[in-house]
Amino acid sequence: MLTIAVTGATGTQGGATARALLAAGHRVRALTRRPGSSAADTLRGLGADVRCADFDDRASLDAALAGADSLFAVTTPFGADTAVEARQGKTLVDAATAARLGHVVLTSAAHADRGTGVPHYESKYLVEQHLRAAGVPWTVIAPAAFMDNYAGGWTLDGLREGTFAWPMPADQPLTLIPADDIGAFAALVLRRRDEFTGQRIDIASDERTPGQIAQALAAATGRPVTHQEVPLAYVRTRSADLAAMFEYFTASGLDVDVAGLRRDYPEVGWHSFADWATGQDWAALLASVPAHQ
Repeated sequence: MLTIAVTGATGTQGGATARALLAAGHRVRALTRRPGSSAADTLRGLGADVRCADFDDRASLDAALAGADSLFAVTTPFGADTAVEARQGKTLVDAATAARLGHVVLTSAAHADRGTGVPHYESKYLVEQHLRAAGVPWTVIAPAAFMDNYAGGWTLDGLREGTFAWPMPADQPLTLIPADDIGAFAALVLRRRDEFTGQRIDIASDERTPGQIAQALAAATGRPVTHQEVPLAYVRTRSADLAAMFEYFTASGLDVDVAGLRRDYPEVGWHSFADWATGQDWAALLASVPAHQ
């Protein structure tokens, strides 16, 4: 039985990974800046050892990682910026190296190693490069676009009006993955470290066009839904980073070998977009207060 530290344990990817590891019988050390949160309490109820750790407090990281076997590392620019993400990610890698961990699994982004020009992909790749040079056994998993984002933000606002508002053409394919599949794959990699050490793997569980996504959302919500292409110029007024990402999705695409992943790692239990959409509580989501109010 491994003791695995999980950063961002009260967040989307970290939480999914912590739950998958606990379900597999491993000891999970859940690292979070908010050990008193309801999400932290839920993890405690599942058997996790919740520890307070802050990327800007190296001593807290050193204490939280002491005696662990492995680390699941997630960083984010949202709520800060890409420079902060790169700095915090490098600090986390340095702490993992100092703790002499047997394996660090870093979650990045699909295509982040391809010079996309997308700011939050580039910051993740800086952390990847630092990890590769650190001398600790590593694996990078790189998820495609998150299905979970379709249950909030402007997507949810649009669904209330019967539209799937998305900044891509209706017929442009996009690879997708839900947080639960990221967590399941991360847990698999952490359990089978010898097989995955030194690898960088783009992961996705389905590929759909915005038109197909709109159809799946209509079926899942029981409401008419039509795709509406949001102009990139509008997205740019809200976030240059996200505009660059959608421009890359449209111009280059986000190809991932979905069929190969499903063939080679069936134990992950990959979800299609329709599977994911059907599993959401749309009645509650659509009844919630719109994000812009």
